[in-house]
Amino acid sequence: MTLLSCVNNSQDASQNTLQNAFFANLKLLCGKQFIGKSAYPDDPRHDFAGKKLVATFKSCSDTEVRIAFVVGEDHSRTWIISKTSQGLLLKHDHRHHDGTPDKITMYGGYAADYKNQDGTQYQQFFHADEYTAKLIPAAQSNVWMLQYKPQTQELIYYLERHQKPRYKAILQSQ
Repeated sequence: MTLLSCVNNSQDASQNTLQNAFFANLKLLCGKQFIGKSAYPDDPRHDFAGKKLVATFKSCSDTEVRIAFVVGEDHSRTWIISKTSQGLLLKHDHRHHDGTPDKITMYGGYAADYKNQDGTQYQQFFHADEYTAKLIPAAQSNVWMLQYKPQTQELIYYLERHQKPRYKAILQSQ
């Protein structure tokens, strides 16, 4: 084994440990609810503008955390964070009122470092996967960030596309 492969194995193990710690911290929030609003963009024509945002940690297992994300009266969204053999995976599950899947659903990606920023036990970056790129070609460069700030009890959901801000929500624990 070369020195470089030892370093890479060490980095992989460290990243895996941080992803596991992030997942464990999310599990601690099970049953909690966060309420907030969109912080970016501040365009009044944006779909989420002026709407109350509610994220509820609905279910947690050893391999999956489901967070219902309500926008105003729209209850169609769930964020799913799963532990997989490739690391943490974030998916956006969109459903119609009757529970059937929307045609644009289950997009997302795997956790990895972003812009020289490592994931931590309280923050991870999720890069669009191949499924997302095929489903929504414009979203192939998407990177979602999910962060929990224990000191302020805030949950932050942030999205960049083409390395530029696209959306940010800040929610406060209730």
